[in-house]
Amino acid sequence: MKKITILFGGLAAVGLGVSLWLFSAPPVDAGAVVPTDVEAIARGEYLFIAGGCISCHKGDDDESVPSGGYALESDFGTFYAPNITPDVETGIGNWSGADFLAALKHGRAPDGSFYYPAFPYRAYAGLTDEDVLDMAGYIMSLNPVRYQEPEPELAPWLQRPLVAGWNLLADFSQPEPEVFEDELIARGAYLARNLAHCGECHTPRNGLGIPDWSREFAGAELGEEVVEAIDGEALEEWSFANFDLFLILGMKPEGEFVGGDMNEVIEFNTSNLTDEDRDAMAAFFTRHHAGD
Repeated sequence: MKKITILFGGLAAVGLGVSLWLFSAPPVDAGAVVPTDVEAIARGEYLFIAGGCISCHKGDDDESVPSGGYALESDFGTFYAPNITPDVETGIGNWSGADFLAALKHGRAPDGSFYYPAFPYRAYAGLTDEDVLDMAGYIMSLNPVRYQEPEPELAPWLQRPLVAGWNLLADFSQPEPEVFEDELIARGAYLARNLAHCGECHTPRNGLGIPDWSREFAGAELGEEVVEAIDGEALEEWSFANFDLFLILGMKPEGEFVGGDMNEVIEFNTSNLTDEDRDAMAAFFTRHHAGD
């Protein structure tokens, strides 16, 4: 009986320790400051565009303003993108630099609650603090819009605290960051895997919604939409120039143009990249030709 008591006591202690770890405050710089200088805001605007933020956060009345409300359909229900204008009541006007870092890199709200992983915070986890804060500077420079997005339409059991366990399971399957010696390819990987979070749509997921990283960019299904593969096998016949042109016009090597949501990605995101960043993404996605 004593051994059983000790066993259960030990399990309880382990469970408490894991719970405290899962629900502990994210490790961010509490003194992080949102920049207000013109240069940082301009850089933040570019990062905001490169990251495709407006694709999800676009407003119903004005799609150029990130006032939220866009419905994101998934196998788990419907999520509505939040208002990320600096409105203090319905937006994020009260956020600090630390709040931005916790949200984008750890998926945590200012009150400590968890964001659902429809928000690509696991991709953004690889962003530098400087990039996050510069984007914050740009967002905070926008005109505030008063709009409250609807609550998610999910199964009753799918509550935010469960995301802590989901994050833990996702951590187990997350591969170690790949290191590239080529600086151009490394920049392309940062853009594709983190800032532009291409894998969020183009990588298949298991029944829990966790990405299958062994099949990164191998294509997926989002609701009724089939998202094309953009991995090495799918792009085997693509040259660097093919992919570079694709990012500008959305045109494939055979002359066919993309459709669906990818049209907006091309128009509002990749076609606005600098030549250097577009070349970097092309280098990353066509790196299987490096030895040709």
